[in-house]
Amino acid sequence: MAHPGYPVAPGSWNHGGATLTADGVNFCVFSRHAERLELLLFERDDSTEPFQIIELDPGTHRTFFFWHALVIDLPMGTWYNWRAHGPGDTRTTGCRFDGKKALLDPWATTVSDRLWNRERASRPGDNTAYAMRAQINADCYDWEGDVPLYIPLSESVIYEMHVGGFTRHPSSGVGHPGSYAGVIEKIPYLQALGITHVELMPVMAFDRQDLPPTTAALGLSNYWGYSTHSFYAPHPHFAVEPARARNEFRDMVKALHRAGIGVILDVVFNHTAEGSPLGPTINFKALGNEMFYHLDFIDRSRYRDYTGCGNTVNCNHPMVSRFLVDALRYWVEEMHVDGFRFDLASAMARGEDGNPQYHAPMLWHIELSPFLSRTHIIAEAWDAAGLYQLGDFPGFRWAEWNGRYRDVIRAFVRGDAGLVAEVATRICGSSDLYGSRGRLPWNSINFITCHDGYTLWDLVSYAGKYNEANGEDNRDGHNHNLSANYGVEGPTDDPRIDRLRRRQAKNFVAILLLSQGVPMLHGSDEILASKQGNNNTYCQDNALSWQDWNLVERNADMLAFVQGMIRLRRRHPSLNRSRYLTGQPGNGNAVPDIAWHGTKLNAAPWDEPEARYLAFTLAGIGPNASALHIALNMAEQAQTFALPSFPGKQWHLAVDTSAAPGVYEPGEQPAVSTARLKVGGRCVVVLELR
Repeated sequence: MAHPGYPVAPGSWNHGGATLTADGVNFCVFSRHAERLELLLFERDDSTEPFQIIELDPGTHRTFFFWHALVIDLPMGTWYNWRAHGPGDTRTTGCRFDGKKALLDPWATTVSDRLWNRERASRPGDNTAYAMRAQINADCYDWEGDVPLYIPLSESVIYEMHVGGFTRHPSSGVGHPGSYAGVIEKIPYLQALGITHVELMPVMAFDRQDLPPTTAALGLSNYWGYSTHSFYAPHPHFAVEPARARNEFRDMVKALHRAGIGVILDVVFNHTAEGSPLGPTINFKALGNEMFYHLDFIDRSRYRDYTGCGNTVNCNHPMVSRFLVDALRYWVEEMHVDGFRFDLASAMARGEDGNPQYHAPMLWHIELSPFLSRTHIIAEAWDAAGLYQLGDFPGFRWAEWNGRYRDVIRAFVRGDAGLVAEVATRICGSSDLYGSRGRLPWNSINFITCHDGYTLWDLVSYAGKYNEANGEDNRDGHNHNLSANYGVEGPTDDPRIDRLRRRQAKNFVAILLLSQGVPMLHGSDEILASKQGNNNTYCQDNALSWQDWNLVERNADMLAFVQGMIRLRRRHPSLNRSRYLTGQPGNGNAVPDIAWHGTKLNAAPWDEPEARYLAFTLAGIGPNASALHIALNMAEQAQTFALPSFPGKQWHLAVDTSAAPGVYEPGEQPAVSTARLKVGGRCVVVLELR
């Protein structure tokens, strides 16, 4: 199709990306050291040649370090790229200009990788025929009155899930498997589960081809998505129509909000898909390599890698910080998301010299930005180069994935001795980590499992990892898993082992949902999904990772248990306190807010090195609220626990992980009339007082 040569005006510099105006489309991009820029226009996303190339005159189309042009009457749906020419003395300046590379707009909101070939794009030379493309789209979505939700973290139960894997399995039965639309079809399942938020693994557009060579040789792809290249664009492969990915994502958010479920995005601001110096040039390497990435002090052709992924984003450079914070604002204001979890967030605390900054501008911008004030912000408070900030992440609003909680509870449930004192601290919201800095229980995101590691079922089925399918000779993935197989490695037909594993899985869920702080469940753990002992399925976009919906029926007892535990938590405000427990009366009660016990009342086994059991009584909030008595017995032998008495009231059995399904609703709870209660080995029991 023949195209006119669209006329060009100077345009403006005050908004990055492609912006529709009354006269056409304004394009703007930032590049400090570029000497010349070209705008390439394409008819389709698979057009290998541009139909028009517009060269920008620095005298007319440059303001400060912004390059801009207004293309008159350019229609919506047009695809485009940039080319940037400039200095190539990479070792001295850090600039990586290559005028032969077609570049993706960093502000693109709709992208396509139909032509993308990462291996070829990593070679020198013209990549126009296999580069990614950005599209010009009008933004006229009807939100129908939707606004971001605000459910306080202290009242939240988070469910981590992968948009594609949630419905990709043939058993899902949805009309559009592996898509934003597929998630919408499964909202009733999420509502029945009882969670308050979904935490979506990366949905910002990422490079599926970013893999180690041996892994790529097996025909695998980057499944998890921790390889972002476009921070404003939803991943096109989760859309039924990739060119509509932005609005299909919005449809999903709007539907989840109508169901009362918030949306938290897993954000990868620590590195990008461009990788090491040997990786491809996609956008940032050419437009602003010297500012966007941490570079070696002496040889600026080399990247300082604090992420293990080849590069590290220089988040505390003023322009980079502004770019990324603006991206968060976009996702809140234009996409209505309710929060963010930041992958390897400690990399964002590193100053331009690579050293950690307690007052890192990027982190404090996020903490203090008014437009993020009702948005949850959650840090993975470490990076891959040894910076570990658990309990010490800057600011007050930042919550943290509590890796210490995960490890201690895993070890305790496995049966490790001598942990009861720390178990008590973790169950009470980890005040040792957060309290001294004025932070609160909800700053702790408690979890047992997540995408990175074993599933819950594999945690109780494998003593070792089995990652050979990843093509890295089982060298990848965590080695310190604190797991156990209880007699047989992997699947077993032994009913005794199977019963024990199921009970241990329930124990983990019970303790998680009985702990102060914010519980996070890993999606599919509620139906005991397995990944066959693979604890690093980042490259497994197949049935190994996808949620098998047949397990909903097969493991219905576990699903019912998780649902029941969430209901128990949500009807007892004493389980999600916004302040730390003190051991003193308060909140309208004449009894202490918590009292610790062993097998005898008020005699917790703090100093018993072999103790594997603990009990505590948790007062209700308010004079008529029900108290809870919780007994944790991770010893192999049964233990008999004394019960506190309350005149005129009686204990009722609410939870027994040795039973099926193991949770009793208030109208069905058996009364406990004895003064002592026998709790089986490796079992959690919860009593409600009425």
